[in-house]
Amino acid sequence: MWQSGGTPSRSNKSYYGGNIPWLKTGDLNDGLITNIPEGITEEAVTNSSAKINPTGSVLMAMYGATIGKLGILTFPATTNQACCACIEYYAITQYYLFYFLLSHRDIFIAKGGGGAQPNISKEIIVNTAIPLPPLPEQERIIIEIERWFAFIDEIEQNKTDLQFIIKKTKSKILDLAIHGKLVPQDPNDEPASELLKRINPSAKITCDNAHYTFKVPTGWIMCKLGEICALENGYAFSSDDYKQQGIPLVRISNISDNTINLNGCVFVKKEVDDRFIVKNGDLLIALSGATTGKMGVYENENIAYLNQRVGNLKIKKNVLLPEYRNYYMFSQIEKILKLAYGGAQPNISSKIICELQFLLPPLMEQKRIVQKIEELYSYFDNIQKALEA
Repeated sequence: MWQSGGTPSRSNKSYYGGNIPWLKTGDLNDGLITNIPEGITEEAVTNSSAKINPTGSVLMAMYGATIGKLGILTFPATTNQACCACIEYYAITQYYLFYFLLSHRDIFIAKGGGGAQPNISKEIIVNTAIPLPPLPEQERIIIEIERWFAFIDEIEQNKTDLQFIIKKTKSKILDLAIHGKLVPQDPNDEPASELLKRINPSAKITCDNAHYTFKVPTGWIMCKLGEICALENGYAFSSDDYKQQGIPLVRISNISDNTINLNGCVFVKKEVDDRFIVKNGDLLIALSGATTGKMGVYENENIAYLNQRVGNLKIKKNVLLPEYRNYYMFSQIEKILKLAYGGAQPNISSKIICELQFLLPPLMEQKRIVQKIEELYSYFDNIQKALEA
């Protein structure tokens, strides 16, 4: 037997805050209902259409965004008017009914009328034909369904675990790469000290790395990021500069998943200095806000403008491959976030980022490292795509 719920008048405050659980369709979870936050009083039940449904009742949402959602009560409770309950069973078990309704959810949704507010009447639910096997077979069907559901849940958990392992493995690959442990060193490579001399020919630079507490790979040199890169901050555009057309403006919100997404960006028509122009291959860094430290590579052939609090990390001369710079900086995101300051509004200065230590490999080794990273990442990306298929 099915019965509808009811919503006591909100104008009578004595109806609410009682000890009788009152379920709304948002509380349905397609499983056992073990918690209902809101309650009503006995007075509310007496003076409204709300009815107490016994333990084991199968509940179903009849309209709204949750139409077709289900639940099974583990204690007596009332429901609002958007939910109906099967409270008595004849020749059918509650779980067989539950799984039948779950399998027909799309059909019920398709029958829902009401335009923007889809709904299905209790009559449609009651008059739905249901194949009814003998009770022992219903029990066997339930056991088999739950066995397969448990198997599916295990697969999903394994997928989640594998995705986590892939993420950690990629992080480990970067860690090995930036410490000279991903590919072997070649003594014939031009040492990194010579790369620094291209920036400052008068400087006396050598690969004297003996004073470091860790082993610096042969031919590598420890320097500061600011010695090999310059971090340009963006221009403080006014919202009055925003247009429907023009040059796209890269703001912090456009940095996502290590790339620059221009969907929904604003445009600017005014001319700016070259240092505020973003070109294909530039690496941009968020310098403030909750996402301080997130980075993205600009991969559009057309130029864009750089907004304030977004930094553009530009390489000085031919000392660093852009791809190696990117991978190195991706490995530093957590460190940058820890360096951020400002309390509720984290932010970091260009100066602090440029003070980061950078273990610089020879140029030829940078190429081998990038090639190896991309080879390994391709393998894991294919696994990731298979998991998401």
